[in-house]
Amino acid sequence: MIRLEFAPADLAGVRFAHSPMAEVVASSVALTRPDQFWMYAAWRAQVAPAVAASHLTTFAAVLARPHGWVPDFLTPVPPVARPLLRDELAMIAATPLDQVAFEIASTWGAVTPPPEAARFATDPAGALAVLVREIRQYFDVALAPYWSRLRAAAEAEITYRARSAIEHGPRALVRGLHPTLTWDESALSIAHGTEVYEFGLDGHHLALMPSGFAGPKVFAMTETDQGRALWYPPRGYGAVWDSATRVPPTAALAALLGPTRAAVLALLEIPHSTGEVATALGLAAATASHHLTTLRDAGLVSGSRDGRRLKYLRTGLGEQLYARP
Repeated sequence: MIRLEFAPADLAGVRFAHSPMAEVVASSVALTRPDQFWMYAAWRAQVAPAVAASHLTTFAAVLARPHGWVPDFLTPVPPVARPLLRDELAMIAATPLDQVAFEIASTWGAVTPPPEAARFATDPAGALAVLVREIRQYFDVALAPYWSRLRAAAEAEITYRARSAIEHGPRALVRGLHPTLTWDESALSIAHGTEVYEFGLDGHHLALMPSGFAGPKVFAMTETDQGRALWYPPRGYGAVWDSATRVPPTAALAALLGPTRAAVLALLEIPHSTGEVATALGLAAATASHHLTTLRDAGLVSGSRDGRRLKYLRTGLGEQLYARP
């Protein structure tokens, strides 16, 4: 078990972020562990041949995890809520070379590393440059085609948590994050093995980072200089991969709201703009706007700004109505 201790006042320092590098690392685990991450079978089938053809040997060596963990420098805790991959790669490239070499060597321990990993001991600058380039290649092949879905799922989770905190208080930020996580008013505990490891925030904020590839796992970063972080799967993350087979609303809901309006409410498990609703349901933009306005006025959806666009998401009331049989 991992216990991350913090006082109730520390809840004010909880923040959310969606990190491209967290998705890179989590997806690399999902790619190589089909027994534990079976829910990504369709994604693996689509991307595995392209990843193999890219010959990302340094990336594979660094992410091999012979002892089950990944070098911390690969997943810096983002200072902003929506970092770009290029910004995180810049942070990785700026990591002190002695730290890079030490973390790669620690990852392999007594196991003899492949040449690509061994190079970090003798030429850390050159090896790091190759690694950064290969991370970009991996992202382009394995994640870029799905990025809008991953970001939308994370945005939906963040919006839901923020709304829950407004309605139920700040403890709602950490309650019910994941089945393996428990909150006892003094610490978040992660069910992980039989040993107990205790960590504190030590003056840092806690970044909660929903990751579409976390699957059944919670990943913890407990001792980095940039802060503390937990990656966990967002609510409804399966919908990221099943969007092509979206479950239609029930007949009762369609009778109550009308079939089109019920379909709009069903769609808004993750945030959508008016244009995205219109495209997904084959509606005119004016028609989509009318249905969204009606649902908003009824308190079933709410809108929030995402850049220049207004995106809509089901409210708590909308969730309750949609969940009813």
